[in-house]
Amino acid sequence: MTKLFDDRNRLSFARLDLRRQARSGVPEVIMTEGKDVEHCLTIARQFVAQEGRAILSRVSPKLEARLQAEFTTMEFGWHPISRMAVLRHPHSSLPDHGGQVGVLTAGTSDMSVAEEAVILCQEMGCTVHTAYDVGVAGLHRVFDPLHRMVIEEQVDALIVAAGMDGALPSVVSGLVDVPVIGLPTSIGYGLGGRGISALLSMLQTCAPGLSVVNIDNGIGAGAVAGIIANRAAAARKATRKGE
Repeated sequence: MTKLFDDRNRLSFARLDLRRQARSGVPEVIMTEGKDVEHCLTIARQFVAQEGRAILSRVSPKLEARLQAEFTTMEFGWHPISRMAVLRHPHSSLPDHGGQVGVLTAGTSDMSVAEEAVILCQEMGCTVHTAYDVGVAGLHRVFDPLHRMVIEEQVDALIVAAGMDGALPSVVSGLVDVPVIGLPTSIGYGLGGRGISALLSMLQTCAPGLSVVNIDNGIGAGAVAGIIANRAAAARKATRKGE
């Protein structure tokens, strides 16, 4: 237990939570937005040295270039849509815990936030199934992806990202029997824009089974979905062993 709460990894500007995944099942994600580039590089070095991996979100072009230049011996996973970077030792690999997560977006504009959730779920050892641009303006588009995810792939959780009126998560939650995580995005016009209308619409849903994270919180949505999916996968494995 002591190792899970090790607080010795202190820098002058940060206290690194290097044991977060072992403790909570969710890896630390280095949120780089608003941080000094040198600070971000120092934090990434520590995670790579001690954990063999560093996950960085909201990476600026300047930081991206510095990461590319410095970590030449590492596997460098660059995700341009979400501007996330994953540094990994060359001989390490993603875990496979068996969790299944589905991710839907109402529009293509929601992809950058949704992809944050996708990448985190994958780093948590989940298989992720995606379908983008299936919102309520053309609701017929969502039925085939939902059938594939819920009936064929039997996902353990669904993340549904939407901006504007934020209606898609409520629609999906009323159709499926798996947990749905609503992810409001800051896409919208005028009054109620920047995700406020989407957030309030999701919070006001009358469809059961829908939980909601904050505006543009793709990492939060991915963390919740990943925990649900991995626990469901562990329960499946335990059931099979007992048969």
